[in-house]
Amino acid sequence: MARILLIHQNFPGQFRHLAPALLASGHQVLCIGGPTAQPLGKLPLHTYNPLPAAGIPTCHPFVVDQQTKALRAFAVGELLASLLDDFGTPDLVIGHSGWGELLPVRALLPETPIWHQVEFTYCHRGADTGFDPEFPSSNWHDHVRLALRRSFQLLCLDELDVGVAPTWWQWSTVPVPYRDRVQVIHEGIDTNRIEPNPQAFLQLMAAGIQLKAGDPVVTFVSRNLEPYRGIHRFMRMLPLLQRLNPHVRVVIVGEAGVSYGSPPPGGGTWKQALLQELGDQLDLTRIHFVGHVPHPVLHALFQLSACHVYLTYPFVLSWSLLEAMACGALVVGSATPPLQEVIRHGENGWLVDFLDTESLAQRIASVLADPQAQQALRLEARATAVQGYDLQNVCLPRQLSLVDCLLQGNRPPAVIPPSALIPNLYGA
Repeated sequence: MARILLIHQNFPGQFRHLAPALLASGHQVLCIGGPTAQPLGKLPLHTYNPLPAAGIPTCHPFVVDQQTKALRAFAVGELLASLLDDFGTPDLVIGHSGWGELLPVRALLPETPIWHQVEFTYCHRGADTGFDPEFPSSNWHDHVRLALRRSFQLLCLDELDVGVAPTWWQWSTVPVPYRDRVQVIHEGIDTNRIEPNPQAFLQLMAAGIQLKAGDPVVTFVSRNLEPYRGIHRFMRMLPLLQRLNPHVRVVIVGEAGVSYGSPPPGGGTWKQALLQELGDQLDLTRIHFVGHVPHPVLHALFQLSACHVYLTYPFVLSWSLLEAMACGALVVGSATPPLQEVIRHGENGWLVDFLDTESLAQRIASVLADPQAQQALRLEARATAVQGYDLQNVCLPRQLSLVDCLLQGNRPPAVIPPSALIPNLYGA
């Protein structure tokens, strides 16, 4: 059996299923993570502290992101060098390429194959940058900042042996010269555990109400409520939706911070800014902000939801979208490339223009008006999740097969995107 090193600043991250499977296969596994990393079963986890003892050096604002990645790279390099005597030379390294942690690995382990988890490569056009006209990015300062952030990703791509992107569209953000080294394998959705439940219900203690399947419940889920995931479009749609269906209840899951974009110009949170903007246009007694919820609660929401809304810039596809589909939720999503890869309009869900709040409200209202008409779409959404993204039967076997391929000193053949997706693939 082989020695395998896993590196992720927020371990286990995308390796939650792969790491224990490698251990169960008999491999010797060593894990390195940052301060927020969490232990996973019996896997040995070593954490690093990226903050220098003397404090963070001052730097130009353009290179703050680069400095953060450089600090991680230095901390990982120091920790890894100290571990090699006891662990031995790894036969394979698996890590996330977005945080700078893999930069020292090639110098320390020149003969070891490296698997990069390639989640997203920043693009000057065709993806998230400049997508939302509400937040134009025409300033040359923004262009330089993005180019510098992208430079670290290009350094990693230049050194990878094989990359793994979770979806075809995310694969397409990789610059063309590197794509033949990047596979497309999703982390996987446990569809045996995440499944429909017509008896699902949920008690909203603060509101003193119980929600159950069959109620006119619209759900919206995002790790943080921010424009990248369309909270501004969703909130501005609600006054019209409440006029079209006065009985609708809206459950919004997510924290009030920012994961990817920026806070609102006036400070505070996007939730605060939007509630202030919309004022008395909203009936807040029927809108429920529940913050972060445990996974089982999230799945119960998907199972009882009459309509689940998922909006996103052209960016990383959230696990929550596929988990909602696995639960048989009826999804109304934005007609942006990440969703167009998964949602077939009118077959396993509905797509609307990200910028068209009126069409979004009308579509949701029509779904709520005739729930039975959506049953075939719900079944097909579940089938899509099972056939393409199931953990045990699709994704994990492919991940383990790739591990075996790399341990045998081979490289997988270049992948070819499905022809039906090519119009929506950046740079294809």
